[in-house]
Amino acid sequence: MNRKASELTEKETTINDNHLQHIWIVALLANICCALWGSAFPSIKVGYAWLDISRTSDQIVFAGLRFTLAGIQLFALYPLLYRRVCRLKRGMYSKAFGLGMVQTFLQYFFFYIGMSNITGVKGSIISAANSFFVIVLAHFFVRGEQLNLRKSVGCLLGLAGVIAVNWGGDLSGGMSLTGEGFMLIAGFSYGSAQLLSKKLVRDENPVAITCYNFLFGGASLLAVGFLMGGMIPHFTARSLLLLFYMGVISAGAFSIWTLLLKYNQVSRISMFNFMTPVYGCLFSALVLGETFLRPEVLAALALVCAGILVVNRK
Repeated sequence: MNRKASELTEKETTINDNHLQHIWIVALLANICCALWGSAFPSIKVGYAWLDISRTSDQIVFAGLRFTLAGIQLFALYPLLYRRVCRLKRGMYSKAFGLGMVQTFLQYFFFYIGMSNITGVKGSIISAANSFFVIVLAHFFVRGEQLNLRKSVGCLLGLAGVIAVNWGGDLSGGMSLTGEGFMLIAGFSYGSAQLLSKKLVRDENPVAITCYNFLFGGASLLAVGFLMGGMIPHFTARSLLLLFYMGVISAGAFSIWTLLLKYNQVSRISMFNFMTPVYGCLFSALVLGETFLRPEVLAALALVCAGILVVNRK
């Protein structure tokens, strides 16, 4: 019986491994993640407007609520998916806590403060450095992920696409630690977290890892936000619905992304991150009424797609 169960598990793993390495499935799932993350930009702006959030401490509390809710959503969904309570193996809780501190707490703490001190255009362009951090860190710390000409060209095309989508914006101004500096720290945290996720999901369910990552990181954001003097906003029915959707964004996108990391090279998956600003522009047009069908946006889409193709070309 044990032998049959072992063979079945091995067969299921092989099937998942084969399917989740297929380029079209990878492209579809990665684009779903990027579309969800892209929709977060207008969602955050709408949430700030509806809840009258302007202070940094309140923004940190809002972020903490978002990710704590995402963790609770995954915790509730887990038994429906796997017919058991969401638990980690012995010794994995401390590792999930570490991931939560790097990916959720550090990244979004510095991201929210950094974005409050620079323009949106600068924030979008600097955020594109996330993929560079992932690929460069993977070169040094992940076997078989060495940086080569193909990856370098793909990254440059992706960055060119992000710059193109923001062409004509205000890129003036100097550098500041709490602005551009904090955004780069957030990007470094993101890159480090991708490598940690890749390592943890070898021995644990990606959804379970994501669940506790959000619970630990979200609770820490809430605690620090309150210590900074932040307050829970006065929610209405529509703002609660928006917060619920933002939880779905995080829970769904990070779970799928972590699953992709389990079966693919980090650099291969991270290249799709360049699609996030493109989706952000599209959803901003739909939700906020901003113009989307501009030459620079179409050029950005072409450049980003070219970069992804270059990196994934056999």
